[in-house]
Amino acid sequence: MIRNIKLTLTICLVTVVSIIAGTALAETANDHDKARLSKLNKYWAEVSRAVNEGDFAAYKATCHEEGVLVSGVRKTSQPLSEALARWEKGFTATKSGKVQARVEFRFSQRLGDSKTSHETGIFRYSTVDLEGIRQDEYIHFEGLLVNKDGKWKILMEYQKSIATREQWQALK
Repeated sequence: MIRNIKLTLTICLVTVVSIIAGTALAETANDHDKARLSKLNKYWAEVSRAVNEGDFAAYKATCHEEGVLVSGVRKTSQPLSEALARWEKGFTATKSGKVQARVEFRFSQRLGDSKTSHETGIFRYSTVDLEGIRQDEYIHFEGLLVNKDGKWKILMEYQKSIATREQWQALK
């Protein structure tokens, strides 16, 4: 009888300790995730700022030197450096005031750890030309980022498919 009571108490103690330890680990993991997401939010804010201001050098600095751009719409894959060379004229037009450009990001899933991140969502790229004509593009995307020397860099940008305004609004 006493042996059964000791066994029951031991099981209860182990269970309580496991629950407390699990909760503490979950809180620690949650704190790490919050810190990672905070740093990633700053990364995406810098990408937006660079596009909005036409700061090509700053935008390029957010990209890994061996990055890849995949376009589901065009069914292509290419080094990100080639896409950057093509996009540079848009940055120049923005910086000179010929075009207003803006990019915003919303996320449906954000996975990762302190060294890697996989971001899924939609971005809205908007332009306004000298005649005041606005164009909005909504694109489903995935981004694979690495934390290199304390700075997040996009290693793979997958522009999967065209999204709708309604899908964009659903990600608020």
